[in-house]
Amino acid sequence: MELFLNFPLWAALTAIVFAQVIKIPIKLIFTREFQPGLAFSTGGMPSSHSAAVTALTTAIGIVDGVTSSVFGLACIFSVITMFDASGVRRQAGEHAAVLNRLIKDFQYFTESAKDWNKKEEYEKRRELKELLGHQPIEVFFGGLTGIGIAFLLYPFFQ
Repeated sequence: MELFLNFPLWAALTAIVFAQVIKIPIKLIFTREFQPGLAFSTGGMPSSHSAAVTALTTAIGIVDGVTSSVFGLACIFSVITMFDASGVRRQAGEHAAVLNRLIKDFQYFTESAKDWNKKEEYEKRRELKELLGHQPIEVFFGGLTGIGIAFLLYPFFQ
């Protein structure tokens, strides 16, 4: 039962859920598109990875103090995670977009092939996931989300 009293854990989990769910109304407001599936996808505003690690780090700082070793560890973990979210994963998404365009172009040229038209659509193509990483602004707001969630939840664990 002590697991349910672990404030840093619950701050991080809450930040993930909040960041994932808030993507839906943000997308609706800015693009007029209602996409409930965003709650279960990667990428988008705000970054749930950033929200989770900053909520975890902030909560550890609140509980153990900012001079503790575990806070230092959490800070480094957060920086690496946020860098990866806006760097490597974002580049992988951009590569996926280019590969998807190449696949579509290739399919255009091969549509006249004898067997191609007999195949089911799912056999013809399988697109790569393009929304893998985050723009730096998404990481920034994910980080702010995590910090805010940690401070909002802390009184409930006292």
